[in-house]
Amino acid sequence: MEYQILNTSTCLLVLLVFIPTGLGICPSSCKCSGNDRNVDCSGRNLTVLPQGLQDNLTYLNLSFNQFVDLDHQLTRFTNLRTLDISNNWLKNVPAHLPKSLWELYATNNNIKVLQKLDTAYQWNLRVLDVSRNMVERAVLINNTLSSLKFLNLSSNKLWTVPTNMPYNIETVDLSNNFLSQILPGTLVRLQHLTSLYLHNNKFSYIPDKAFDQLSQLQVITLYNNPWSCGDNQIIPYVLHWVQGTAARVLGAPCAEQPWPWPSTTPALDSSPMIKGTKAADREASAAAPEPTKVTKTHKQFKAKEAPPLGTQSHPALSPGTPWPSLPSPNGPQEAAATRTVLLQGNASLAPATGSSTTPMTLSITSGMPTNYPKMPQSTTGTLRQEEATPSVPSRASRWHAGLLCLALLHAAALAMD
Repeated sequence: MEYQILNTSTCLLVLLVFIPTGLGICPSSCKCSGNDRNVDCSGRNLTVLPQGLQDNLTYLNLSFNQFVDLDHQLTRFTNLRTLDISNNWLKNVPAHLPKSLWELYATNNNIKVLQKLDTAYQWNLRVLDVSRNMVERAVLINNTLSSLKFLNLSSNKLWTVPTNMPYNIETVDLSNNFLSQILPGTLVRLQHLTSLYLHNNKFSYIPDKAFDQLSQLQVITLYNNPWSCGDNQIIPYVLHWVQGTAARVLGAPCAEQPWPWPSTTPALDSSPMIKGTKAADREASAAAPEPTKVTKTHKQFKAKEAPPLGTQSHPALSPGTPWPSLPSPNGPQEAAATRTVLLQGNASLAPATGSSTTPMTLSITSGMPTNYPKMPQSTTGTLRQEEATPSVPSRASRWHAGLLCLALLHAAALAMD
C-alpha cells in the first residue's frame, strides 16, 4: 500500500513540473492566444523576459517595455515568425535571432548601426523595420535577405543610400534621413522595386542613370529636398527622368521653376553657303523631276548665288571662307539673257524686269544680293511684261532711217524747184 502511494506521489510531482510547459501556460504578465503560441507582453515595463514562454511561439510582442539587451535570449524560439521589439532601449538588433523569422519590428530604439551579422542568416525575413532609430550606417551582405520585400530605414541618420539591398525587394522607405548621395550601382539590381520613398532628405541632385533600371517602379517621393535647380550640369537627369517615367512622382524637383539650360532645339547649320545651295538644288529637283536644258543653265548660276530669303535655312559664311562671286554681264543683252534664264529655270528666283543693267552683288552680312528687288507675283505675268516691252532700235537702223529721210527731203526740194 505504501508503495502505491509513493508511486502516485511521484507521478503527481512529475505532472506538476512538466505540465505547465507542455500545456503552454501563459505568463501572468502577458496575453496569449492561439494555444498560447501568440504572446503579447507589450507595455509591461519589462526588463527581462517573463517566465513560462513556450519554445514553439509563433508571435511575440515585447514592445513598449524597458529592454536594453536581448542578445542570445530569443534563439530558442525556433518557430517564431513575428517579433516586435519596438519602443525599448535597445542599442542594437539582438544577436542570434531565430532564423525562422518572417517579420522583425525594431522601431524607436537606440540602434546606431545595422551590422552585417544582424541580417546575414535571415533567409526567411520578409519585413525589416528599423525606423526611428539613430542608424548612421546600414551594412547589408550581398545575396542575403533573399526573401525580403519591405525595408524601412526611415527617420534615422543615414548619409548614403545603403548598398547591397536584396534584389527581390519591393518597398524601400529611406525618408527623413540625411541622404545626399547614391553610389553607382546601388539601385541597379532592384528591378522588382515598386515603391521608393526619398522625401525629407538632403538630395541636391540624382546621379546620371541612377533610376534607369527601376522598370517596375510605381511610386516615388522626392519632396522636401534641397534640389540644385540652377545647376544645369547636375540637375537635368532627374528632371528628364521625372518627365519620362511611368511611376507616380510625389514632389517633382524644381516643379515651380523654369529649366535652367537653353532650349534643346536643333542648332542652325553652320556649313558654307555652297552646302546650303546644294540643298536648295535638291528641293528644286524634287519639284521639277524633268529638268530642261535651261534648268541646267540655271543650276550653273545658282551654285554661285545666295538662295532666296524665303527658303534660306543656314547662316552666313563662316569667317575665312571665300564668298562665291557672279560673273558681271557685258551689256544689256547679256544681262537680259541672264534674267530670262533665271525666269525659265526657277520662277521663284526671277527678279522683276527693268532697264537696269547693274549686276547683282552679294552682301556677306545678309547673304542676299544688295539690289535684289521684290519677288514677282507670278512668272506668267512677268513673262508677259517682258513680251510687251518695246525693243530698242540699233544704231545701224537709226542711221539708215536718217539717210532715207534726207533722200526724201532732197527729192521734195528738187520737185519744188
